[in-house]
Amino acid sequence: MRFSNLIKIALSALLRNKTRSILTMLGIIIGVASVIALLSIGEGSKRSIQNQVSSMGSNMVFVTPQSQVKGGVQMGFSNVQTLTLKDVAAIEANCPSISMVSPEVRGSGQVVYNKNNWPTSIYGCNDKYLAIKKYEVEKGRVFNEREITASAKVCLVGQTVIENLFGKNADPVGQSIRYKSIPFKIIGTIKSKGENTFGQDQDDLILAPYTTVQKRILAITHVQSINASAASEALSQQAVEEITKTLRTQHKLKDSEENDFEVRSQEELVKTFSTISNVLTILLGAIAGISLIVGGIGIMNIMYVSVTERTREIGLRLAVGGKGADILKQFLVESILLSILGGVIGILFGVLIAKIAATLMGWETGIMIQSILLAFTVCTVIGVFFGWYPARKAANLDPIDALRYE
Repeated sequence: MRFSNLIKIALSALLRNKTRSILTMLGIIIGVASVIALLSIGEGSKRSIQNQVSSMGSNMVFVTPQSQVKGGVQMGFSNVQTLTLKDVAAIEANCPSISMVSPEVRGSGQVVYNKNNWPTSIYGCNDKYLAIKKYEVEKGRVFNEREITASAKVCLVGQTVIENLFGKNADPVGQSIRYKSIPFKIIGTIKSKGENTFGQDQDDLILAPYTTVQKRILAITHVQSINASAASEALSQQAVEEITKTLRTQHKLKDSEENDFEVRSQEELVKTFSTISNVLTILLGAIAGISLIVGGIGIMNIMYVSVTERTREIGLRLAVGGKGADILKQFLVESILLSILGGVIGILFGVLIAKIAATLMGWETGIMIQSILLAFTVCTVIGVFFGWYPARKAANLDPIDALRYE
């Protein structure tokens, strides 16, 4: 029997029982739509994380002190004094893969302007810090080398601080604020960046010369961390190796001694988040895939019913010379058609759900061709796998017994 005839017979059989066919396909439709939608949302979240981390500086390298235990007490990073300004100078001098480097010291407290106050963080850094962290000056200017050397009481403020102290769209350049009773003159404002990957407000900050924060606020001489920028993203790993080697020499560490600092690149963060996102995406896809198996069982069940209902028809065809192979093909084609039609409708619904989620909930989605091809292939396999046994049963019926069937 020609394949075109098998398709016509299968379609005719499915159209005779439209409601039953639609209900049978429903399991496949839901399964495929779930897989497409969840994989799209998972891929979108991965891209979103990568973009947000990259917006913080894809070639950034962080140096932090290694946490230490003293007297049985775990010391926080801010209390460990293993990084100094000499380390910053050594990195600048001995790490050719590094294009910019800035020390960082930080504190938290209330900032006051007239009757308004706001809890925020102040970061002490140099003039290269903004370029390293991908911040941009919106109004005013950055503090210069002379102001850093003189521990000048000048600062730049983020948009969240501006809104809470001066009001929305205000221009505070030239105004004075007080941080822990110390007056700071605002010489610039920072362009808004919004929240980062961790949900932290990147606009809720004050930037001041690191010397000012060290001497006037924290009363320390060490630095709490070092931020650097590799010359390019491709050189990030080389930069990590150069910094590690330089600091081990600077701290006079023996080969047997562990580092008293930790060096990480932004590239490592991107890879870590991507790995976590991939695992979650696969997990979501696997959970959604369970409904495909349930849909396949539904197809097998309906094909058994169809074989039972058409037992006399099968017996008649076998009695007049029909071949068992043709009967097998006929029911197998019906099963595959049910699965593929359900898969196509499911793909359309899955794409639609992903787009609706992106529009209504503000989620970024990434519809992958691979997931659509995978869903289509799985549908075909399900049609063959779950349709084979009922089709085989129909092909092996005895013509005499089939004609006697009531």
